[in-house]
Amino acid sequence: MHLMGRFLNLAAFAGRLRDDTRAVSFVEFALILPIIITLGFYGAELAFMATVNMQIGQLASSVADNASRLGQTDNSAVTPTISETLVDSVMTGALVEGAGIKFESSGRIILSSLELDDSTGRQYIHWQRCRGNLKVVSKYGAAGAGLTGTKLNGMGNPAITANSKSAVMFVEVYYTYQPLFGTMFVGKPNFRREAAFIIRDDRNLGPGVTGGNGKSLCT
Repeated sequence: MHLMGRFLNLAAFAGRLRDDTRAVSFVEFALILPIIITLGFYGAELAFMATVNMQIGQLASSVADNASRLGQTDNSAVTPTISETLVDSVMTGALVEGAGIKFESSGRIILSSLELDDSTGRQYIHWQRCRGNLKVVSKYGAAGAGLTGTKLNGMGNPAITANSKSAVMFVEVYYTYQPLFGTMFVGKPNFRREAAFIIRDDRNLGPGVTGGNGKSLCT
């Protein structure tokens, strides 16, 4: 009888527990909360990644635009040449612009001067300068590419070409994405953006880049 009474009490307790719905919503919320948090983090990661990708594109456009104006403030009586100091100032400004995403340590800017060699009619990279610690090289080759050997049909897609006595400041920006929440959602994808501007000054193209300390040389 004693055992039967305990069994009946246990059965009654199980019945009351089964019918008790006072904490159902709390239990359901506890079960769904990890999924909600995960989706929230994933959405934040995707939004941040899209913002960074847009910033990389803006950085490429900014460098190409600024590089195309390097000689505009020079004495109009003298055809200016481009100095290493001027190129360094453009590159340094880009690194400052990208400081919020630690661009210098995780990215690289490659600035190329695409020109037309009148004697051969070939498009070539006259000079090239780089900044940033990411170990990548230009998709189109180093300085001098196109002048000899494999023909360079231009840079970009569709291909951009330079006119005689002019140049195109062509920029490639590479960046390894630094995620907000480690590599659990998107890993560390590599971004690559391009931009190009025709030079807007009466520039003496012959010497290329002169003077300075060569801080932005592609090494």
